[in-house]
Amino acid sequence: MRQEDRKSTSEADEQIRVINPATGCLLGRVPAKGKAEVASAVDTAETVMAKWAKRDPRERGKILGEGARLIRAEVDTLAAFLTAEQGKPLHEARNEIQGCANVLEYYHSVSGSIRGECMPLSSYGLAYVLKEPVGVCGAISPWNMPVVIFAWKVCPALVAGNPVVVKPASSTPLTTMRIADLMHAAGLPAGVLQVVTGTGDSAGAALASTPSLGHLSFTGDTETGRAVAQAAARNGVPVTLELGGSDAMIVCRDADLNAAAAGAIAGRFYNCGQTCTAVKRLIVDASVKDEFTRLLCDKTAAITVGDGSRPGITMGPLNNAAARDTIFRIMDTCLSANEGTLICGGNIPKGADYDTGFFYEPTIVTDLPEDSVLLNTEVFGPVLPVISADNVDEAIRIANRTRYGLGASVWTRDIATAMKASSQLDAGVVWVNQHLRIPPDLPFGGMKASGTGRENGSGAFDSYLRSKTVIVKSP
Repeated sequence: MRQEDRKSTSEADEQIRVINPATGCLLGRVPAKGKAEVASAVDTAETVMAKWAKRDPRERGKILGEGARLIRAEVDTLAAFLTAEQGKPLHEARNEIQGCANVLEYYHSVSGSIRGECMPLSSYGLAYVLKEPVGVCGAISPWNMPVVIFAWKVCPALVAGNPVVVKPASSTPLTTMRIADLMHAAGLPAGVLQVVTGTGDSAGAALASTPSLGHLSFTGDTETGRAVAQAAARNGVPVTLELGGSDAMIVCRDADLNAAAAGAIAGRFYNCGQTCTAVKRLIVDASVKDEFTRLLCDKTAAITVGDGSRPGITMGPLNNAAARDTIFRIMDTCLSANEGTLICGGNIPKGADYDTGFFYEPTIVTDLPEDSVLLNTEVFGPVLPVISADNVDEAIRIANRTRYGLGASVWTRDIATAMKASSQLDAGVVWVNQHLRIPPDLPFGGMKASGTGRENGSGAFDSYLRSKTVIVKSP
């Protein structure tokens, strides 16, 4: 397939062409909707708002529980869809589909926790606080983890009694649309959850600029997130932003090096490195750096790159041509400036199987200066920079030397070191002797340029409910 045939939209911008990133083949087309269609979806949501809000939260939760059951019943079909449009290997796609179902089940389980407060105040009378839905909510989800992040956004909003209009990423809309269909089959009324396909510049911008939204949730890169926040702020719409990250992984001298190396490989090369909380900077104690680098190289050599639908593949392609072009540009900048030592990778894998699609080798670069582009840019792909630190204090300083603050991890056998790093690292999530995984029970989000607000956990309801105070005094 020619490069010009891989464009995501047609020349007329009437349809979006969904492309398999491993083969370059056309999977299907979806409408390229814009301002008028977004406005219509919001209008429809507003007409069903009152009826949906009056339902008991437990009833709303039961629908999500049934939706999870239907999703699990189709896990293999949905995983194949996800692999085809996103590129990740089938086992990763299955895990994401199961993760989506986990989120639905979690919010089913906590749906009965939504309640207000009542308190007698002698000098005022009887006071109570009502928890009410905020109104129609908007959600803009990304292409790297399209299904599970869709669930993060819509589940608390729906259980809280709000209709939701979702704009999925233009390169990965198909699985999201199918899951929305299953949620409707589970009992979700028409109009309560609507998926509007389109580009970010058109449908996404229109949703972000909608003045009547009660809340808007966005996941994506930091620069786009700022534009989304500005558009929402002009209308006073509150936002949750989960933006870029440059997660540091600190490996102490007393760490289990084999476990840490396995964690680094999984944390960097999972989903071809296209995860906000991926290990993007590996900081290793200088006394164990050489040994640790050898372990990394051995484990990287075992990665099998290819079409994620094939057996035995452990890393698929990047999702789109622009993503791979960005990786090439960053690596060219780094190597042309003689920044660091290329240990492995750094190019397209050799062989006929890689002539189509957006493949890139798992790559390791060491001995980088602190001002290297690889350490100061969010690298959204399979490139792992490794640097050393003389002690934990220096490692923490290096880890915090970034505008991002999404996630971080520390690998050590010493609980005091773990607690120290956890308190001093500028990150919304800190892992100890693990990285990347987080259950739906716990709040997730970042600080600094990595965003604002939190998704997941029962605390996510706070974004989708407003408090109304009522004070009653006897006549």
